[in-house]
Amino acid sequence: MVNIIWVFLTVVGLVFAFFNGTMNEVNEAIFNGAKEAITISIGLMSVLVFWLGLMKIAEQSGLLAFFSRMLRPFISRLFPDIPSDHPAMGYILSNLMANFFGLGNAATPLGIKAMEQMKKLNGNKNEASRSMITFLAVNTSCITLVPTTVIAVRMSYDAKAPTDIVGPTIAATLISGIGAILIDRYFYHRRKRKDGL
Repeated sequence: MVNIIWVFLTVVGLVFAFFNGTMNEVNEAIFNGAKEAITISIGLMSVLVFWLGLMKIAEQSGLLAFFSRMLRPFISRLFPDIPSDHPAMGYILSNLMANFFGLGNAATPLGIKAMEQMKKLNGNKNEASRSMITFLAVNTSCITLVPTTVIAVRMSYDAKAPTDIVGPTIAATLISGIGAILIDRYFYHRRKRKDGL
């Protein structure tokens, strides 16, 4: 569906440019955009490789396991339907740790694995379970300590202080994370009361 939307927008833009006589500007924008995309990608790769390396060191040194043990009681309360020794719990914790360090690209495959495991727990139903909905809410609004990708983009555009975003990011993601959990719980208890009636 997203591919169809992008094709539609592209075709509409090209037709509009053709009738307005701005095809030269469109061609110039395409080539400039492609050049800029390569520059940003290389900048992002260098920062992501650095942080992924740090994540690997943290994993090998046991730091991630330590954080996971610290968070496990809290996560178990968030996901009471998932047994604490189930593989889904490990993927959830790993996903949250990757998001915590701003590594969305590394967190995505872990999130997909967590969803696959939760779907198995849900009997492979097409309807999302309570745990899947909670995970989606928490994953989308996860607290981020180091916004790696944003810092990389700011560095590629020669920002004077690319790490200035750290404080506001922590505050914003803390508020959004708490908000997501509260809203998730509100709708869960509301549905529970409705089903009980």
